[in-house]
Amino acid sequence: MPPDQEPLVSIIDDDSSIRRSLTRLLKSVGYRTETFDSAMSFLENGQRPNCLLLDITLPGMSGLDLQTMFIEGNLDTPIVFITGQGKISLAVKAMKSGAVDFLEKPFQDKDLFRAVRNAIEKDHSARASENSNKELRHKIYSLTPREHEVLTFVISGLPNKAIAVELGASEKTIKVHRGRFMHKIGASSIVELIRLADKAGIQPVFTKT
Repeated sequence: MPPDQEPLVSIIDDDSSIRRSLTRLLKSVGYRTETFDSAMSFLENGQRPNCLLLDITLPGMSGLDLQTMFIEGNLDTPIVFITGQGKISLAVKAMKSGAVDFLEKPFQDKDLFRAVRNAIEKDHSARASENSNKELRHKIYSLTPREHEVLTFVISGLPNKAIAVELGASEKTIKVHRGRFMHKIGASSIVELIRLADKAGIQPVFTKT
């Protein structure tokens, strides 16, 4: 794999020896790394990592504070917390808020590799879903206003004839619009169309008839 395509692990820890040790270990198994001594430094200079190794007790903004910021900003960054002050209450709070794992220093290399691997797998799934959603939104945006309107009636369960009556158009015209948006969206069936429309946030139209 080209170096710029290797998974990126961002390490935030105020202990320079920990940062050096983690960097050495992760690079030995093929990960790219970037290191920071504070959460603010990461926010100012960091990239979007595939995994974030985050010390839970940092000076200034804590690891939990940074996690909260991610949640509030809808940033899906997989976090593995590390700490030398293992407190069950902190671990429980971190995990309930979506952390992938919680490692207490000193931890074994195999536990670190397992946690990072799990975080990266979660990130790959999230990015694939994100790309899929972007592609779907692009397809929806490609519909004409009339195609979009007919679509909302179709996912309501109305047959072409009833939709034609509602919109004051011919049944043949409705069939044409229906065929076009099915092709544009890439839906092979009504069931798939309904699923994709729901995923895109398109609401059906409920008529009086």
